[in-house]
Formats: sequence, structure tokens, C-alpha cells
Amino acid sequence: MSFLQAILLAIIEGITEFLPISSTGHMVLMSSFLGIEKDKFTKLFEICIQFGAILAVVVLYWKKFFNFSNWQFYVKLLIAVIPALIFGKLFNDLIDEHLENPAFIATVLLVGGIILLFVDGWFKNPIIHDEADINNISAIKIGLFQCLAILFPGLSRSAATIIGGMQQRLTRSLAAEFSFFLAVPTMAAATGYKLLKFIKEEGSISGEELKLLGIGNLVAFIVAILAIRFFINILSKHGFKYFGIYRIVLGISILAMLAIGKF
Repeated sequence: MSFLQAILLAIIEGITEFLPISSTGHMVLMSSFLGIEKDKFTKLFEICIQFGAILAVVVLYWKKFFNFSNWQFYVKLLIAVIPALIFGKLFNDLIDEHLENPAFIATVLLVGGIILLFVDGWFKNPIIHDEADINNISAIKIGLFQCLAILFPGLSRSAATIIGGMQQRLTRSLAAEFSFFLAVPTMAAATGYKLLKFIKEEGSISGEELKLLGIGNLVAFIVAILAIRFFINILSKHGFKYFGIYRIVLGISILAMLAIGKF
């Protein structure tokens, strides 16, 4: 992986991590296009730079994350992340297999896009407008929705958890914010697990690889700060339909290119 390839993947990660269009799907498709998808470090890089993106959440919502008097907030995040930790461990090999299959990811992008066209009409009467009103049962149910994105790369962790929040009667904006919060422990755990697994299998990480991870996380962090603000604004005004259309067009385009051998 070159520094240019690392920066390209990091920009994609920063833009897509919090949009309901699947950051993992976009990075896997881009790495396939660049011809580096089989490299073990590429797979590590795609997971680890998500940590840089989620740090943007901590910075933007630092009052929430460092308000230690509100211990219930941390309990909800812990409860919500448990299903993902269990599913990620149990189905790690299956997930890796799907990540190597552009056709699978493109299909999930397409199907997920169709779902997004109708989501706004399904949940019209939210009653929970504040994070303090989210109970532990709702938190774990949202966490279970997150597992769908783990099992089906290309679905989008953001889309799954926001829809899960709306299903629990959260407003769109609150569901999006809770999805951002939940990304922090989820991706921190995923990054730590992938790093340990890589070191165990490869023995160590080279200095060059550490530099790539550093620049990747920095770029993803900067871009994600801009993307979060953009997403909240679009979601509040227009809902999911434009993201759904984008996913459908992208999914069909990738499947078409695969069919004619151009991808």
C-alpha cells in the first residue's frame, strides 16, 4: 500500500463512516479497484482507520463523553455494544469471507438502498427526543440492529443502528447521534482485536505500516468531522431517500461492472 492509496482509503472512510452508505463496503470496493484487497495489511488498515473517524465523535461531542456524572450514558453504550462483540467474535471468519466478495457487498448496498427509500415512512411518530430517555432495553435492541451490519458487510453500521433507534421511537437526529456514540466502543474494540490478531499472525508491524496507519487515522479524523455535520443537516431536512438512491445506483453499477469483467 502506498501513501496515496492510504490517503484515498482514509478520505473514503472519513466521508462514509457516519453516512448510511457503508464505509466498509466503499473501502473494500476501492481496495479491490486499486488491486490491494488481498494484502493482509490492507484488511487491517480498513478496520483501524475507522478508529480515527470515531475520534471525531469524541471531539464533537466531548461534553457528552467526558460528563462522568452521567454514568447511565456509559452503561447504555456498554449494553448496546455487547451484541456486536459477541457476533463479531463468533462470525469473524464468515465476515472476512464476505469482505472479499465485491458482488456480495454490491448486492447488500443495493438491497439496503431500497430499504432506505421506505424507512422514513415506517417511523413517523417518534416519542424519544433526548438521550436520557433511552432505556437499557432500547439500547440493547439498537445494539442487535448493529449486528446486522456486522453479518452483512455493505449494509452500513450507521444505517442499521439509526434504523434500530427509529424503531425504538427515537427521533431521526437522536437515533443518528446515538449511532455515533455507539460507534466509539464498537470500533475501538474492532481496532484492538484486529491489531492483536495481525501482530499474532505476522509477528509485528513495520515502521512503514505504522506511518500508514498514522496518516490514515489523521485524514479519516479530519474528514469525518466535516461529514458528521453534513449528515445531520441532510438527515434532518431530507431523511434517507437520497442516500437510498445513491446506494441503489452504486450497487447496480458495481454488479454491472462485475458482469462485464470491468471490476
